[in-house]
Amino acid sequence: MPIAQLTASIGFVDLLVLAVLLIGSIIVGLRTGRGANSADAYLLGGRSLPWWAILGSIVATETSTATVLSVPGAAFGDTGLKWLQIPLGYLAGRIIVAMVFLPRYFEGNLYTAYEVLEKRFGPLTRRVSSLLFLVTRSLGDGLRLYLAGLVLETLLGWPLALSILLMSVVTVIYTVVGGLRSVVWNDCIQFVIYVCGGVAAVFVIAGQIDGGWPHLLQWAADSGKLQPFRFQFSLSDPFNFWAGLFGGAVLTIGTHGTDHMMVQRYLSAPSLRDAARAVISSGVVVLLQFLLFLFIGIELACFYSQHNRLAPGTGDRIFVGFIVEHFPRNVGLVGVMLAAVLSAAMSTLSSSLNASASAVLNDFWIPLSRSPLPESRQVLLSRWLTLAFGILQAVIGIQAAKLDRSVVDNALTIAGFSAGLLLGVFALGILSRRAGQGAALTGAACGLLTLSIVQFRPFPDQPAVAWPWLALIGATTTFVIGQAVALVTPRPSSPAKS
Repeated sequence: MPIAQLTASIGFVDLLVLAVLLIGSIIVGLRTGRGANSADAYLLGGRSLPWWAILGSIVATETSTATVLSVPGAAFGDTGLKWLQIPLGYLAGRIIVAMVFLPRYFEGNLYTAYEVLEKRFGPLTRRVSSLLFLVTRSLGDGLRLYLAGLVLETLLGWPLALSILLMSVVTVIYTVVGGLRSVVWNDCIQFVIYVCGGVAAVFVIAGQIDGGWPHLLQWAADSGKLQPFRFQFSLSDPFNFWAGLFGGAVLTIGTHGTDHMMVQRYLSAPSLRDAARAVISSGVVVLLQFLLFLFIGIELACFYSQHNRLAPGTGDRIFVGFIVEHFPRNVGLVGVMLAAVLSAAMSTLSSSLNASASAVLNDFWIPLSRSPLPESRQVLLSRWLTLAFGILQAVIGIQAAKLDRSVVDNALTIAGFSAGLLLGVFALGILSRRAGQGAALTGAACGLLTLSIVQFRPFPDQPAVAWPWLALIGATTTFVIGQAVALVTPRPSSPAKS
């Protein structure tokens, strides 16, 4: 069935499933967000959210539509289960986050991750780091919204702009109304939805393979798809054990230890112990989640090899193409998959909007205000800021359609640089007694330059470096240059004033 013909075959039941998700998200936001009349309640859920809800929110937030669709595409190719080497590194990194970073975030009544940097270096470092977070988060999540819109455009036949606006409007409504508490509970529901969609896909695909489960498992073993480890070291291969363990660990320390979108969730926990349970457990859940979507890719490879048919496209289009051509119609399964795609997109978007509003309010607005802001004013500003970031990211998503796909991919790569740079700055604050504000900012600038050279390879015959190593390179460069600058400059007596 041609992709363009899918719209006509989506039945009432499938559309009903989709409508229930969208309307239900708003209802959950209205009900759970009641009483969010203080900055603490609106931006941090009153610091009383259960650890298991924070766990669900962490996993849903880091799972985008690209993850749900691209990971099966990777397993469909030569990767198989070798992707699992990376979430092993993620788990190791989260243990370090819980041991090293979380205790610092629970020293005092903090609202953002970057308040720690002000205490150590000064307000300028805090604001530069927060600004880096805001720019890369808005750019990256706006482009991810565009990629999710492309999938809905394919599945529903709707115009791209309409698909993006549908996701944005619903997400902005429940995020503006309910704040972080609404975001976290919706994240948990959306996590369940896309996992259920993945489980349903496993059984639908297996049911269309001749010979069923026995043939599938035998084929996967014979083709090497079930081999999870590759120990041969290579800087250009993202799926070897060393890239997964060390690169994946450093990457997740950056994304989950210094990114305010994740730190905000830890601060919503009632205690350090609860936050640590959430972040470490999320590593286990993410590992199992990757296993689920990788297995879908292995199933797809078996199906298309068995039927001697070419897969409909490459990468994330393989899974989408199977949904279009082979999923049963008007029994709700296509609706479940549409809901899964929407859930993955909306969970990331809502978390980004709320965290961005929190960063602007607490890292810029309140510190720069000449007089104290009453709680009601802080909540009102947070709501307006959430709306503003929602509009900004929707505009970025719609305008991305005018760009070449390679430009979008490169922009996403640049947006991902922040994990390594911020980790390097935090490492200077934790490990170096000499480094001051100037050393930290100089190190970060050199780290950004180094990452740009490594990624875009402006020099002839420059070797390629796989993406899991980028955060390690950025963090190491930032730390080493920052420490070198600190050794040749006077030691600061106290945090610098901006």
